[in-house]
Amino acid sequence: MTTPPATEGGEGTGATAARLIGRAMTSERALSGTLSEVTLTGGRVVMVKRGDGPGALRAEAAGLYWLADTGTVRVPAVHGHDERWLVTDRVPPGRPSGEAAARFGRDLAALHAAGAPAFGSPPPGGPKDAYIGLAPMRNIPGTDWPRWYAEHRVLPYLRRAVDDGTVRPTEAAVVERVLERLPELAGPAEPPARLHGDLWNGNVLWGADHHADHHVWLIDPAAHGGHRETDLAMLHLFGCPHLDRVLDGYQETAPLADGWADRIGLHQLFPLLVHAVLFGRGYAEQALAVARAALAR
Repeated sequence: MTTPPATEGGEGTGATAARLIGRAMTSERALSGTLSEVTLTGGRVVMVKRGDGPGALRAEAAGLYWLADTGTVRVPAVHGHDERWLVTDRVPPGRPSGEAAARFGRDLAALHAAGAPAFGSPPPGGPKDAYIGLAPMRNIPGTDWPRWYAEHRVLPYLRRAVDDGTVRPTEAAVVERVLERLPELAGPAEPPARLHGDLWNGNVLWGADHHADHHVWLIDPAAHGGHRETDLAMLHLFGCPHLDRVLDGYQETAPLADGWADRIGLHQLFPLLVHAVLFGRGYAEQALAVARAALAR
């Protein structure tokens, strides 16, 4: 057993599990500096996560509850949380399969159809100042998707990238021209969807259960009300096993508007600029390439 990391107040992983769940820890395997796989008395295995920023875990827990409430996609159960720690079920690892991918596509369509009060709506109980990965993300409600997306999902990260020197001002003007044209590029108006919000491949787990088939589980949401094509664009950006089967299942349940594939790049501007802020110039160049392609349409 590894030595449990301690918080600034001195509480370690074992003490956290006991306080939040009411069971003592029997063993722990650290997966990163902030995440541990913990076995509790009685044999239950949970994930214990330490928070990276103010409100981050409260936002994540609220997102997991909000997604779970739909009865659509599978998410790990939340066993306890506070401002510093989050305890959830561990997802037994499985293997990707076409059948599970098609089921995931149908479930994701149903999740999106569950809706949200507005674009930018946080989950009930979730903070306005949330996170996407390690980057702050503000959930400010809006009714017009092109305007909301420009003001609250693209421009904050574009400005930060310019301030950091990752994007030059002349390059930022290219993205700003795309945002000016969003009303004509965005396609037919859609109601606010209930988004996972950070749907890259690392947050899509191919789990196993007691049956022969496997299921997809979603972790680490940055849940909010948004455009459903944004979740799908993120799956395209970072790859997903059997993505064609995921899309087939999605389209069977809730067909996408004509031209959706041409709009993938517009929805990728948000995660690409987030990654440019967090990880540097390479992602900025991808964002600029996407913006130039949109202007060439």
